[in-house]
Amino acid sequence: MIDNPTFMTAIAFSSAALMLALSISWFNARSDSYLVSWAAGMGFVVVSQTVLALRDGRYDTTLQICQYSPLITGMALIYLGTYRFSTGSKRLWPALWLWFAAMASMNLAFLLGFSAPATALLNAWCALFMASSARHYWCARQEAPLQMIASVILFGLTSLSFLACAVMLAVEGNLVLLAPPNNWAEQLNSIMAIVGLTGLGALALTLNQSRVTRRHRNEAQTDALTGLLNRRALFERFHFTQIAPNTAVLMFDIDHFKQINDQRGHSAGDVVIEHFGVIMRRGIRLQDTIARIGGEEFCAVLPDTTLDSAWAVAERIRADFNDHPARLVSEKLIASVSAGVATSRIDESFSTVLNRADAALYAAKRSGRNRVNSGAPRQVA
Repeated sequence: MIDNPTFMTAIAFSSAALMLALSISWFNARSDSYLVSWAAGMGFVVVSQTVLALRDGRYDTTLQICQYSPLITGMALIYLGTYRFSTGSKRLWPALWLWFAAMASMNLAFLLGFSAPATALLNAWCALFMASSARHYWCARQEAPLQMIASVILFGLTSLSFLACAVMLAVEGNLVLLAPPNNWAEQLNSIMAIVGLTGLGALALTLNQSRVTRRHRNEAQTDALTGLLNRRALFERFHFTQIAPNTAVLMFDIDHFKQINDQRGHSAGDVVIEHFGVIMRRGIRLQDTIARIGGEEFCAVLPDTTLDSAWAVAERIRADFNDHPARLVSEKLIASVSAGVATSRIDESFSTVLNRADAALYAAKRSGRNRVNSGAPRQVA
């Protein structure tokens, strides 16, 4: 068997490598605060193992506190990073209170001279931090099921190895330790610390990279001003596919939009565009698709919708935009919108229905604007 100091040295080196990799990832994406929490957590694990490696035969109260306090802090920071990654929250207090309770209970026991119960508390708190991290990943597993579940397993096994160390110390019944514990549970915990921390660090980097990739993909498919899909995303979703019968396509165009930009400025135009995006969101169902496909042009795709129902949706959106104008500071920005509606027939492509809705829109424009036009759908024999 490899001796315990060798295990500790291996843990220190693997943690240092992971700290460096996570730090580099955070440097490239500083808004991802969970990365710096994970990196700092690994850094404190390195400090803890370095103190143990340099103890030179000592194992007194000062050394115990100097070794185990960074370890508790590292585990708390790893938990904090996992909590932030899984929930998106920036709050500190869930990890801060646990860290404070762990530090106070463990160090008080050390200062009172009860090093064995203190070390058992250390292991119990580390087990809790690892188990809590596993729980957060399990709750967020839908984001990346394979990586998340693998992380849950590693967190769970590492937690159990810490718990085994705590149980062994309790079973032995000592109050004072003259040397670091050395039993099967400690050997298992050392192995799991190497395997678990290395694996969790690699998975953390993978999860972060997949999240960054999804973020970039969403940014490429999202209109920055309204948060709706952009033209590219809409056509990628529907352009080369036949759409089911009774799928409605609604085209909207804000009336006299150039005049708004010319008379009120482009900032006022942006406010009107953004406001109409809000109006569209609250005017359609969750299963419908909406996109901004041009400067002041918007499109909505409504599955399983008759022509009359689609016309009613478009009219409701038009009226809502009329009744609730956008505001620039305290000034109302009066604007109206025209709409064209078409529904699909059997074996009809999206682009064909879109062209008919677009033709209906321009018919509404020619008829005086601020109205909804539904071109007569073709009949299927």
